[in-house]
Amino acid sequence: MGDCGSCGPSGGGPFSEGVELVEFVYQAHGGAVRNAPIPDGGLKIKCQGCGEGFVLKTFVGKCPKCGGVHAVSPPRCEDPDAVQFGGKGYKLPEDR
Repeated sequence: MGDCGSCGPSGGGPFSEGVELVEFVYQAHGGAVRNAPIPDGGLKIKCQGCGEGFVLKTFVGKCPKCGGVHAVSPPRCEDPDAVQFGGKGYKLPEDR
């Protein structure tokens, strides 16, 4: 069975915070989680970078105004307060 990072040497896990959670969810299960839709149409949140309101529709997503990267892990996807921010200037690997 593959290591998803929650208890392996790569650190991070579904209850991490900040950029550590963003990177964990992005890489979880070989990347299969990051673009999966969040149940019930997503989470209404405010960007933690610019304050713009938007709906996080997938487990890793970007603010439509500033591009700030946000993520939530599947075990916590019903809680808008569990959404974590990659930090100002953080870019996903495909955007680096």
